[in-house]
Amino acid sequence: MGQKGTQEEKSSDLDDATFVDIVDILEGQHTGNEVSIRGWIHRERDIGNMVFFNVRDPSGIVQVTIAKDNFDENKFEDIKKLLVESSLKVQGEVAEDHRAPGGYEIRASDIEIVHASDDFPIHKDQSVEHLLDNRHLWLRSTRMRDILSIRSTVFGAIHEFFRDNGYKEFQSPIITPLACEGGATLFPIDYFDEEVYLTQSWQLYAEAAIFGLGNLYTIAPSFRAEKSRTPRHLTEFWHAEVEGLWLDNEDLIELGEELVLHIAKKVLEENRNEMENIHEEGIKYLENLEGPFPRITYDEAIEKLKDAGMDVNYGDDFGVPEEKKLTSMFDKPVFVTHYPKEIKAFYMKRDEKDPSKVLGYDLMVPHVGELIGGSVRETDVDSLIDRLEEEGEDPSNYDWFLDTRRYGSVPHAGYGLGIERVIMWLCNLDHIRDAIAFPRTPNRCRP
Repeated sequence: MGQKGTQEEKSSDLDDATFVDIVDILEGQHTGNEVSIRGWIHRERDIGNMVFFNVRDPSGIVQVTIAKDNFDENKFEDIKKLLVESSLKVQGEVAEDHRAPGGYEIRASDIEIVHASDDFPIHKDQSVEHLLDNRHLWLRSTRMRDILSIRSTVFGAIHEFFRDNGYKEFQSPIITPLACEGGATLFPIDYFDEEVYLTQSWQLYAEAAIFGLGNLYTIAPSFRAEKSRTPRHLTEFWHAEVEGLWLDNEDLIELGEELVLHIAKKVLEENRNEMENIHEEGIKYLENLEGPFPRITYDEAIEKLKDAGMDVNYGDDFGVPEEKKLTSMFDKPVFVTHYPKEIKAFYMKRDEKDPSKVLGYDLMVPHVGELIGGSVRETDVDSLIDRLEEEGEDPSNYDWFLDTRRYGSVPHAGYGLGIERVIMWLCNLDHIRDAIAFPRTPNRCRP
């Protein structure tokens, strides 16, 4: 196009342009054609009469080559001063170049500077705490882009799975007067003249709603005031939960297994490129993942852990070390069933064959541990009252919930799946905080 005039003239040309996604360039759709893109400088290199920018948009990164001869002197000097994360519009011809990231480059004929960035604060310092302090900016990294793209697919896959299986989406209160998973992990809040809590689970309200609506599911935030500073705990996390009528433990196991397989399939279909960037070895694992997953009882799990040299005893709940050791013994996720009632929630139904155990399970996956926790629900009012009293709860606070057992109760069951743990598993993340945009942990509630 020859030499350029004023910035205003160039801005007008690019304002009228039709912009393409960078991913289409990287897929070879525009080779030899003049295109326009818009995005941010991801990397920059200046060699005097030539400037090279790697320009990023939400779909990918492409090299832009800027030759001094194609721009007037003042414009070229302005371009040379641009720093990482400056935003711009680029017009130019697409050419193949094996030296460029992705194998293509744009030979720029026109550039509009949209905003010249200040010195980007995470350009050099990428320590863990610095990146967490600047999470609002770290979200621009290709790593977080890839992880959060997979996260979006996981959410969509869960919705698709349950809707295709006839489950309705149901929302319950975030503010609740009740504990579902134990009072020690409740976040209290002042509610006018009363102390109430942030919800630990959607479950109790869903158990009331299934009698009118039928099978239900949700994806919603849950809150646990656990002071656990482990790589797999968040104080605010996203919870996929399901509650189904007439389900027994076997039905619930199948429902959990089918959901996990569906999520894995969708991520392979929609996020292969992102998986290659984050955890390439995981692609083969997911491709070979199929049911049925192995099943062992809690008693069998204890014996396996003891045989492996771990210091565990009957009645102990499993923590991160035990779960990771257990999952390392299998080449697939594993169901652990029939836990002692003392270490599980009050609403879990006792096994008629062995009342010391409950009809429920945890699904554990490699690298992470527990992914799903589910159970058949106790339908006997007296048994529920006994369990609440054993846990030091006042049954009168649960009177409305007990009504669901007094008026036409039927067998039902459900589970909860931690979405960040799914993403941690799929992406082989070292810490769960990278599975969510703005993590909340016991020592972090900002930004």
